Amino acid sequence: MVVAAALPLVAEYGAAVTTSQIARAAGIGEATIFRAFKDKDEVLDACVAEAVGTDHVLRELATISLDEPLDVRLTEAAEALHAHMERVGTVVGALHASGHLRPGRGGPDGREGRDGRGGRGEGREGQHGAGTPPDARAQSFLALRDGVVELIEPDRDACRLSPEKVATAFLGLLFTRLHTPAPGAEAPLSPEELIAVLLHGSLKHPGSDR
Repeated sequence: MVVAAALPLVAEYGAAVTTSQIARAAGIGEATIFRAFKDKDEVLDACVAEAVGTDHVLRELATISLDEPLDVRLTEAAEALHAHMERVGTVVGALHASGHLRPGRGGPDGREGRDGRGGRGEGREGQHGAGTPPDARAQSFLALRDGVVELIEPDRDACRLSPEKVATAFLGLLFTRLHTPAPGAEAPLSPEELIAVLLHGSLKHPGSDR
């Protein structure tokens, strides 16, 4: 309850958010926060852990119907993953800008993130993003890749590459969309363009304008 209420405030105010603001948003007394957390820094660290954790987005991926065509499945996955990464960037960026996350600090509370595994729909824990230990980022990437692999698996026989390699390429293309283009540069690929390049390449088919 506290972390869920704090996340939008942290995204807006960074480390300048107060525990009284968080308490009002959560509908509780301020003293209640300090029965669950040692201090505000611990609340902020919990917000980082929640923002970068992959459980939520993995549950979203697991709700995508495998009966849909592959391009539709991957477009829905791209939209869910992009929203997740935007959320991570907003929270982590706000805390970096306000001085809470410092280079070399490690992950939340200076500890490595936890990792776990689960099947489709069960979720897998993991962390990624700035200030997160490399091992945790790698585990997070693998969890996301495995979630995408499950969406590709029904079309394994139609793919020239393994679902694992297709999923890795998909995530690589998707991550490039996060970078702000330089002035005058081309806009990032839309989800539909990204999927078209991934599945059909960038060359036009003979006798076609596509």
